[in-house]
Amino acid sequence: MILGIAFAVISGLLWGLIFIGPLLIPEYPSVLQASGRYIAFGLISLPLSWYDRARLRKLLLKDWLEAIKLVLTGHLVYYTCLTSAIQRVGVPISTAIIGTLPLMLTVTTHIISPNEQKLPNHTFMISLFLMGIGLLCVNISELRSEFFILNIWQYASGIILAIISVLCWAWYALRNAHWLKTHPHNKPMTWANAQGIVTLPLSCLVYFFVCICCSDLIQDEFALPFGPRPIFFIFLMVLIGFCCSWLGTFFWNEASQRLPTTLIGPLIVVETVAGLIYSCIHRKLWPSPLILIGMLLLISGVTCIMQIRKNTH
Repeated sequence: MILGIAFAVISGLLWGLIFIGPLLIPEYPSVLQASGRYIAFGLISLPLSWYDRARLRKLLLKDWLEAIKLVLTGHLVYYTCLTSAIQRVGVPISTAIIGTLPLMLTVTTHIISPNEQKLPNHTFMISLFLMGIGLLCVNISELRSEFFILNIWQYASGIILAIISVLCWAWYALRNAHWLKTHPHNKPMTWANAQGIVTLPLSCLVYFFVCICCSDLIQDEFALPFGPRPIFFIFLMVLIGFCCSWLGTFFWNEASQRLPTTLIGPLIVVETVAGLIYSCIHRKLWPSPLILIGMLLLISGVTCIMQIRKNTH
């Protein structure tokens, strides 16, 4: 269990980097950022899949179809919506909405888990209260830092996209954990490689479709296929593709196979905390007192669940 928690924490620290990518290349359309990231993820998975080919051959057609659904929803659609939301309404509002993910997963996993795996009601309510107040503190601080005025359509579309990204990732986290739990003989690395193999052709199709069919919708000064800063763009996509996609997926799969769903859901809060810390570093500002209080409450809520789980094992 301790190893599973460590894997989940590492995964969250890696995934927190995704909030910085759109800030470093704001001129790149969100769909290019998403497909570029997952092309890198797929290319990184290819040589690793060759060494894991014996296990990959044992996957059934329904397993590959499941990997396609997970990749489309939890990778491509999720990250496209997230980057687009960040570009439309900024990091503060997007982070505030994405930050509700741990709370949503905590409630959902508590509802759908079998009775013998459910948390005691008092523990669940205490943890929910701590995480809810923590997220409220973070959201108030982040929203107060948003100084510019947006037009109504830009604001509304950004909010909708951020909500879609939350729903996509919540579905992915639960569905992915269920597959790993029901296939304990499959190694998490094999499942990470399978998702990488599946995402490569899908991401290439999306990327080339944008370059060929949507070039008129992109600004004239934007040089396709790699944009105005090709070297930096490719480097960033490879970095995010390896750290956030392959390593993040691998560590999350390891955690999902070791931990109950009632604990794996709340642990996604590490991604939110990491994203806030990285965002503060990017802004070159110290976290506000509200953010620090919010982080402490979020961590306390997860610690409460972890302590109960530790005592019951």
